[in-house]
Amino acid sequence: MHDQETTPSRFLTEKRDLWCHEIDGEVLDLACGGGRNALYMAEQGFQVRACDRSEESLATLQKRAEDAELAIDCFQVDLESVERPLTESGAFGAILVFRYLHRPLFPNLFEALKPGGLLIYETFTSAQAQFGRPKNPLFLLKPGELATLCQELELIYSWEGVEENPKRAVAQIIARKPHLSGS
Repeated sequence: MHDQETTPSRFLTEKRDLWCHEIDGEVLDLACGGGRNALYMAEQGFQVRACDRSEESLATLQKRAEDAELAIDCFQVDLESVERPLTESGAFGAILVFRYLHRPLFPNLFEALKPGGLLIYETFTSAQAQFGRPKNPLFLLKPGELATLCQELELIYSWEGVEENPKRAVAQIIARKPHLSGS
């Protein structure tokens, strides 16, 4: 397995101080792939659920979690085939999304967060096409688009640009779902 598939996201680990004491409740790793970020969050002591459409990826994650003696609840779902794939409103203290973009999913993500819950999101921007995959505009954010998609959340951190090693163009955000007024 490639190092990039087993090492947690650099954004997630480097910005740990911005989220580690802010998460209250279960963490969902959405479109988790092999589960590198789910495993990291479980190692940090969080209760973690992970979903992906690939049965093979989830089996890989489950094996890695068992080998590390970590409990991660995995479920298979095609996030693009149903209108509301996350049916539990207000269920998650945090939702992680890395290297995945399906714009119609954003309202469902916000709904699935608890009040005060965090969205930690990183994916590719349109500038990525000059460095390699993905190149399809459907999977690439336009400049400033991630912040616009998340405008109903309270911004904690936002960055967009080109990273080195490996060279890739990304947008990153950590944002909080507002607490309900009067609570």
